[in-house]
Amino acid sequence: MVFKKMLAAFGVGGPSVDTVLDSPVCQPGGQLTGKVYLKGGETPVDIEHVALGLVTRVEVEGGDYEHDAHVEFHRIPVAGAFRLEAGEQRAVPFQFPVPWETPITDLYGQHLHGMTMGLRTELAVARAVDKGDLDPVSVQPLPAQERILEAFARLGFRFKRADLEHGHIHGVAQTLPFYQEIEFFAAPQYAHRVNEVELTFVANPNFMDVILEADKRSGLFTPGGDNFGHLRVEYATAHATDWAAEIDAWMRAVIERYPAGHAPYGHEYHHGHEYHHGHEYHHGHGGGLGAGGAIAGAAAGFIGGMVAGEVIDEIGDFFEGEE
Repeated sequence: MVFKKMLAAFGVGGPSVDTVLDSPVCQPGGQLTGKVYLKGGETPVDIEHVALGLVTRVEVEGGDYEHDAHVEFHRIPVAGAFRLEAGEQRAVPFQFPVPWETPITDLYGQHLHGMTMGLRTELAVARAVDKGDLDPVSVQPLPAQERILEAFARLGFRFKRADLEHGHIHGVAQTLPFYQEIEFFAAPQYAHRVNEVELTFVANPNFMDVILEADKRSGLFTPGGDNFGHLRVEYATAHATDWAAEIDAWMRAVIERYPAGHAPYGHEYHHGHEYHHGHEYHHGHGGGLGAGGAIAGAAAGFIGGMVAGEVIDEIGDFFEGEE
């Protein structure tokens, strides 16, 4: 075993550590497993604790500017206090639960431009704490999330970038201090009225919230601005819906029927109360998304059912906009 991470905080001759994942690939709500390998240095040391933390990069607004910050958003202890003898080698197995709201970093083997995710090992000895390097982690979408992303690709949207915004979305039971925005260039059939569309997932064990934001161009007689849609996804329902058709219906309603600041089919967001990405709104009434009002089998569903999406032929075009 090669111990690649000499802990700088403990000096030459101190202990070393290496974290080895069984697999760096996971899903929201899943887990990462592996072992933390420790090797004693030249003298015995008393280890106070070993901990692991998921770390990602978040955009934080600070006055008139934004900056990136690396945020540890989930942390678990791996081992408590123990004595590590000189030259001793010890393996500490772990099971690291991945939060349901963990942002997606990869899709169909393609990394989402703008995303950073890693597992960091922390070792504390004699009140000195060493936070090691990040071991890269790949977060794949849940099947329901994959179905939505697949529908965007089928409609001709091109992926632009993804990022994490610091803050909370009004009306959503969000536990992490940030949310992911997956940005798309508008598909050709909507590009005359819409610049970009942003997609946000906030998942939990039973359902997920799906938030859509369309950046609408101004027209000769109609204003531009952002149009929002917020729908609840029940995993166990709405598994037979044509999601490309549903998204297309929402987009066409945004373009043709609704002024900026409103979303179709009973989901209205008005200016004046809460903030989402710099725009104020509050919730109106609930309802389904799609022509006629509600999706069959889901009282408030945009997409549901843990249905595996097939690999799409259009994946190359989907990532064409990646920078």
